[in-house]
Amino acid sequence: MSTDFVLHAEKRAEQGKGASRRLRHTGKLPAIVYGAGKEPTAITLEHNEVLRRLQEETFYSQILTVDLNGAREKVVLRDLQRHPAKALVLHLDLQRIDEKEEIRVSIPIHFLNQDTSPGVKLSGQVSHQMIEVEISCLPKDLPESLELDMGEMNVGDSLHLSDLKVPDGIQLTALIQDSENNPVIVSIHAARSQEADEETTEDTASEQESGATEEGTGGDES
Repeated sequence: MSTDFVLHAEKRAEQGKGASRRLRHTGKLPAIVYGAGKEPTAITLEHNEVLRRLQEETFYSQILTVDLNGAREKVVLRDLQRHPAKALVLHLDLQRIDEKEEIRVSIPIHFLNQDTSPGVKLSGQVSHQMIEVEISCLPKDLPESLELDMGEMNVGDSLHLSDLKVPDGIQLTALIQDSENNPVIVSIHAARSQEADEETTEDTASEQESGATEEGTGGDES
């Protein structure tokens, strides 16, 4: 579990759209911390610090620390709002965690040996149906990612949710809810040009077979 993400915060007295707009003009970012049986706390963060952190994949799925005037709380990022046209973050929702209670977090899937898999070497096209997965675990067991090894995949092969390597203490929430739910995560298909060539070959073979049949029939009639 990563503990490197520390967000330095100040308590926010004013709330509302107008107050939030004024904060953003000063380089601040409004946010809310809630959960763990405590009252929600409105805070402000340094916008550029958060924007820089958002470039790191694990920021979205790891435990973060909010330092509010020296008092520290562990949280996870639950929601963020971005400006639709500018590189601006408008608001963060941060949920407190209890070290003794399981949390549900979506973490990234890292695909191993994709480029060296037999299917890719044969110019197969990789199709990712999922790039992250929701897990349930205690905060201390939270991994940065889960791995899926594609090293043995050929054209036409698929890997499913159950193929993920899941460490002890981690559960896949989709399988908790429905043990029969085992969706495809990644597959390798023949490239379109290959498919077209195969279809052309099949069509040609069918035409030749049809022609041979007609010739045979004509001979019987004569």
